[in-house]
Amino acid sequence: MFLENTVNHKEQFGWIEVICGSMFSGKTEELIRRLKRAQFAKQRVEIFKPAIDTRYHDEMVVSHDANEIRSTPVPAAANIAILAQGCDVIGIDEAQFFDDEIVTVCNDLANQGIRVIVAGLDMDFKGNPFGPMPALMATAEYVTKVHAVCTRTGNLANYSFRKTDNDKLVMLGETEEYEPLSRAAYYNAMKKIQDK
Repeated sequence: MFLENTVNHKEQFGWIEVICGSMFSGKTEELIRRLKRAQFAKQRVEIFKPAIDTRYHDEMVVSHDANEIRSTPVPAAANIAILAQGCDVIGIDEAQFFDDEIVTVCNDLANQGIRVIVAGLDMDFKGNPFGPMPALMATAEYVTKVHAVCTRTGNLANYSFRKTDNDKLVMLGETEEYEPLSRAAYYNAMKKIQDK
C-alpha cells in the first residue's frame, strides 16, 4: 500500500497517488474511500472532476455502486490549481479526460505539500495508454492498479471493451456501452471486429 505519514517531518512535500484500471474496476470507489478518510481526519479536502462527466450527477463524484462525494466540475486542469489553495488533500476523478496540463498541476500541488489522489482509466477502449495517465503514473509516488472481473471469463479484467460502433476516443457510457474484459477475451473480441 502506501505510507500516509512521512518519516522526515522537516521535509514538507506532498505526493501523488494514482488509482488506475479498467471501467468497473472500483477506481472511483477507492478514490472516495481515501477522500472520506481524509475528511474524517479533519483534513481540508477538495475534489474535482472534468465538467464533461455528467453521467450520474453534475456536481457529485459517483461510483458505479452509488457511493458519492461532493465535487467541483472544472473545464480544464488549470482551474484545479486555482481552486485548490488552502487544501491538505486534493482528489481528481476521471483524470484521463483532462488535458496534459493535469500532470504539471498535480506535481505543482504535491510540491506545495498537498496530497494529490488521482483516479482514471489507464487504457482507452482500443487498449492504448489513455491521455495524461501514463505521465501521471510515472511521476506519482504511489500507483494502485485495480481490476474488474471479466464478464466473459470471470478472470481479472483490465481492458474496457466498447460494445458500440462509435470510434470517438471519448464516449461516456456504462454497461450498455462498455464491458470489462480480460486480455484473452479482449483479444478475441477485437479479432472478431477486425475479421468482419
